[in-house]
Amino acid sequence: MFYVYVLRSASDGNLYTGCTRDLRNRFALHKAGKVPSTKERRPLDLIYYEACLNEQDAFRREKCLKTTYGKRYLKVRCRNYFTG
Repeated sequence: MFYVYVLRSASDGNLYTGCTRDLRNRFALHKAGKVPSTKERRPLDLIYYEACLNEQDAFRREKCLKTTYGKRYLKVRCRNYFTG
């Protein structure tokens, strides 16, 4: 199983999208500051994830969620999270 996930930085409000085989371990690495791309953006909240059966589908979905369309999809999908 592969996971596509979205983190939100509590410090700057920006989103980070990634892909992994072990979501719990990867999120722990993000929270511990061991991932260079999110180290300075902590604390982080896991706001969304999807499970995929194969790696190619997961990476394709990650790429899609990083586009303008994908970010719009996330804001609609997680509307209550963003508006409170």
